Amino acid sequence: MSSEETTLWKGSPSQWLNLGPFAITFLLLGGVVALAIPFPFAWGLIVIPLLYAVWRFLLVKSRHFELTTERLRVTEGVFNQKIDEIELYRVKDISMERPLWMRMTGLASVNLQTSDRSLPFLTIPAIPNGVELREKLRKQVEVIRDSKRVRELDMDDHHEPGDLEHALDGGAQ
Repeated sequence: MSSEETTLWKGSPSQWLNLGPFAITFLLLGGVVALAIPFPFAWGLIVIPLLYAVWRFLLVKSRHFELTTERLRVTEGVFNQKIDEIELYRVKDISMERPLWMRMTGLASVNLQTSDRSLPFLTIPAIPNGVELREKLRKQVEVIRDSKRVRELDMDDHHEPGDLEHALDGGAQ
């Protein structure tokens, strides 16, 4: 049973993530202008907060997420690009966060807990239509698990000494 992988969703985080850094940049620019009035050489410092703002913009702009029928691909990096993938059958839990500022701007962050070694936790931050993405992810995870006949098995990490031996001998005393 072979089917071609298709893209279900593509997206990038919103620049609203940079509200704090951009506000800091604005304040620093004001400070540089105030300093440059009595000290004209300070105009050269204006480049520092501007470069910081441009860098923050590029960091958010260069991050992309692509949900396909089989995996979630994460691409990031301004100069050096890194691409990582999570096979959908490895997704253990999907949650969503919508703090007040995100609800006001129509955004949400979708959090994934996976059994993937390179990305055990992944956040898709500040995206529009997060509720729909979460539901699409949930449904596709179930579809791919059913098609591959994969089930997630959680093992409790908190054992008392002797628990393993007790479980292996069937609880016999």
